[in-house]
Amino acid sequence: MQTASKSLQRMRQHAHEIFQAALKAVDPVEAIHRYVKLEQETVVIGDRRFELKDYDRILVVGAGKAGAPMAKALEDLLGNRIKNGLIVTKEGHGLPLQRIRIQEASHPVPDARGIRGAEDILELVSDAVETDLVLCVISGGGSALLVAPAEGITLEDKQEVTRLLLACGADIHEINTVRKHLSRVKGGGLARIAHPATMASLILSDVIGDDLNVIASGPTVPDPSTFLDAEAVLKKYDILDRVPSSVYDRIQNGVGGQIEDTAKPGAALFQRCFSELIGTNIQALMAASRTAEGLGYRPLILSSSVEGEACEVVKVHTAIAKEICSSGNPVPPPACILSGGETTVTLKGDGKGGRNQEFALAASLELVGTGNIVVLSGGTDGTDGPTDAAGAVADGTTVTRALAQGLDPLDYLKRNDSYHFFQALGDLVITGPTRTNVMDVYMVLVGNENE
Repeated sequence: MQTASKSLQRMRQHAHEIFQAALKAVDPVEAIHRYVKLEQETVVIGDRRFELKDYDRILVVGAGKAGAPMAKALEDLLGNRIKNGLIVTKEGHGLPLQRIRIQEASHPVPDARGIRGAEDILELVSDAVETDLVLCVISGGGSALLVAPAEGITLEDKQEVTRLLLACGADIHEINTVRKHLSRVKGGGLARIAHPATMASLILSDVIGDDLNVIASGPTVPDPSTFLDAEAVLKKYDILDRVPSSVYDRIQNGVGGQIEDTAKPGAALFQRCFSELIGTNIQALMAASRTAEGLGYRPLILSSSVEGEACEVVKVHTAIAKEICSSGNPVPPPACILSGGETTVTLKGDGKGGRNQEFALAASLELVGTGNIVVLSGGTDGTDGPTDAAGAVADGTTVTRALAQGLDPLDYLKRNDSYHFFQALGDLVITGPTRTNVMDVYMVLVGNENE
């Protein structure tokens, strides 16, 4: 059986170190402290100043996988100035807080706990007045966690639509376009209910392009998408006739103008709403690049906006690695090729895995016969799909080692069962919940040929 050489083992260790550096760069507590300051009786958020004498209450609300540490950082800064608060976060991502309550809920398919949390948040801000300052912390996962179905839509309806969208290969922009039009809180809904309070949102981006109206489905910002756009997504993936009848009826009534659309740009209610982007994928990639350079690699960041089917995207990354080996382009080895974004997987099997593990499994097939290339694909939230792994590592020995154990990589890929494939090999990337989320990091290390 082919085993990893010492140099390959060292590269695999380096891959883990570089990934950890990326995670540290988008730590939500550090991000809050970078962008939020308390200067005597003034809260400074980015370049905006909020004089506390102008407000009777500070409320903290929000949702997302990074919600708990973001809220804790605000508690550390503001202490008993916070009157009340509630954050909905993913199960297992909570923290003990003093003044802000944490509600854990299911992700990526919503559950009743998410509804309870959303309803409690809406109740908390529904009586807000002009002398209230609402601080809203938003991060990846917020769409599934902050659940307030529109009239006539049940939790079961939302769950079914979510499953259909996740399975068909729709990207997060498309998924959230539909979600916003089935909700009372998304698409500016939270801001509408909190009006006329001043609302300042602190946002960790988990979407390509860092579109504020897509992150957590934009509960505090204007929504440019329409019911017609939502209908187009369902038609594109041929699932319009498969969604629950209540969802179909709402979309059609919205298209026909019988239901008011989401809050649009220019609406007066957003005059007192402000947003600060405090963490992005490119920040993670830049930190990874610096660490890779410190380890002796020549880093190259391709993009923070990678999307597409994981099995197709990986071909570009491994092709670049092979070009580095053969010609020294676009950078000579030792090299570290970095990119970020969010690929998709169109489910065809009934296995267990996630897009990062599928990326690594597809990479292993492309790397057969290579001896100095390592691929790591990991989700910055620490949970790839419905698994306890952030992703996986692959190299030129992966397929050989798998076959020696009776594992057929093509079969596992066909069944979307990448988790059990890498679990058997001991090549899963396990970080535990990172309590942050800025999409995924894709890394290809290329060593010197003579190592």
